[in-house]
Amino acid sequence: MKILSINSGSSSLRWGLFDVSREDTLAQGRIEEARDAASAWRRARAELGELAPEAVGHRVVHGGEHFTVPTQIDSAVLEAIEAQTALAPVHNPRCLLGIHEARKLFPDVPHVAVFDTAFHQSMPPEAFVYGLPYRFFEQQRIRRYGFHGTSHRFAAERAADLLGIAPESFSGVTCHLGNGCSIAAIRDGRSVDTSMGMTPLAGLVMGTRSGDVDPAVVLGLAVRPEFGPERVASLLNDESGLLGLSGISSDLRRVEAAAEAGNERARLALGVFAQGVRRGIGSALGVLGRADAIVFTGGIGENAAAMRERILGDHAGLGIELDSDANAACVGREGRVSRPGSRIALLVVCAQEEWLIARETMKVLA
Repeated sequence: MKILSINSGSSSLRWGLFDVSREDTLAQGRIEEARDAASAWRRARAELGELAPEAVGHRVVHGGEHFTVPTQIDSAVLEAIEAQTALAPVHNPRCLLGIHEARKLFPDVPHVAVFDTAFHQSMPPEAFVYGLPYRFFEQQRIRRYGFHGTSHRFAAERAADLLGIAPESFSGVTCHLGNGCSIAAIRDGRSVDTSMGMTPLAGLVMGTRSGDVDPAVVLGLAVRPEFGPERVASLLNDESGLLGLSGISSDLRRVEAAAEAGNERARLALGVFAQGVRRGIGSALGVLGRADAIVFTGGIGENAAAMRERILGDHAGLGIELDSDANAACVGREGRVSRPGSRIALLVVCAQEEWLIARETMKVLA
């Protein structure tokens, strides 16, 4: 079955056409700097040429508690996705625009939504309930949802393959590090905790997002006359993270280059980023009690060998032993970067979210 898998934003779109039954990639593309979802989709359609999908799978960021599994899209599903917009005001509208444009271009094939949050629905209540009065969870469903679910799931399954164990037997820590960053604790193939929260703003320091900040800081800024809630939201989402710390860029490569040239703020940004990931890994290991592997994926996780060294280069006393030579050689490809004697394997896995979306789409339609 030929399935078109898409990951769309307001000005960018990643896509792949897969023959899932044969595990074959027929075509892939990435559209950048498009004016809007419609123009991005027109370019993607032109790139597909004569290739025609038999189904389309869409990554949707937030499914709330409503969607715990991939779901075939109809008008009721679209309404339910739109109802989750308050939980992901930046992401879900972009997803919906992509779905609407795709249904216009491919009106005669089924469309399926694959939700980032669904993988984390296996978390126990102690992992997702906040320490607020319980009525806020009961009445408003304010809770931790988690994100990057397709990436964490693929990373865990691929790590199990590399270690020669069944996916349902794998326990470990998956680190999705890119412009957005999150960590998941995986026990027996299922997510039991994760660093992001009700929205993708929580957790690790990211490209432009602050990650976790003392709530008192946010409250103190929000009451200042020059700020207010909307300005603070923009500050935390768009002006913080690597960009805000370094004053240079949200792109780790540019921050690393500035640090090498002697820029102290860039060096601080790298240190804060690495410290946050170390803290997240430690928390996940504490939840799990044991781990087969720590897995790195995403643009930074796959390509930034120096950052992986910063994160895990001095943990031999904990039985986590990074092989510096193997780590330096593992850039843009998967591999094992731990020493043979390391009690916990250290792995790099190349993200293949589009493939997983296509596979899950086929399962729904089957």
